[in-house]
Amino acid sequence: MKLYGFFRSGTSHRTRIVLNLKKIDYELQAISLMKNEHKQDSFKALNPQTFVPVLEVNDQLLIQSPAIIEWLEETCPEVALLPQDPMQRAKVRAIAALVGCDIHPINNKRILEYLRGPLGLDDAQVQTWCQHWIDEGFRALEQLLAADSQREGFCVGNQPTLADAYLIPQVDSSKRFQVDLNQYPLIQQIYQNCMALPAFQAAAPQNQPDAV
Repeated sequence: MKLYGFFRSGTSHRTRIVLNLKKIDYELQAISLMKNEHKQDSFKALNPQTFVPVLEVNDQLLIQSPAIIEWLEETCPEVALLPQDPMQRAKVRAIAALVGCDIHPINNKRILEYLRGPLGLDDAQVQTWCQHWIDEGFRALEQLLAADSQREGFCVGNQPTLADAYLIPQVDSSKRFQVDLNQYPLIQQIYQNCMALPAFQAAAPQNQPDAV
């Protein structure tokens, strides 16, 4: 397998976490978003959307991190990241969607470039935008975590799931945008528990060969 990604990309980060949790060996091909390598024709041939990550498997290309992650869960089930219980599975998917659909997309590179470019926002205004949408999502998630009496140390249950793979990159992103994480003690606890695990440590942005 070859993973085309960027060290600081949240979607690449969550995919690395899942690969590591499942103990899958892969080759990393760095695509620098800072240098706009994702907009080059060579990468467009892999993904016309110009998004990372792309996972190459036996000359076939998978795009969109939710699809990649679901494919990994289906094809490598021996390290399950979705619970057996249907209700618990739904909780995992809901948290993943909360992060992956409602927080991350409106804070990613192309949105921020549009805010700074055509809309003319300055850096302080862009940061305020990011903080607002992260806080809105994290406030809801903190309430969901507090209401789950079956939860033990992670987003759902007592071991990492796909929900944690989505959450941890978003926490890292929130630190870059200077979100006050003291408001979210349960999210902070989950982050600490996950980052104590080798799979999460190895996937961290600062530990990638393309980190700058």
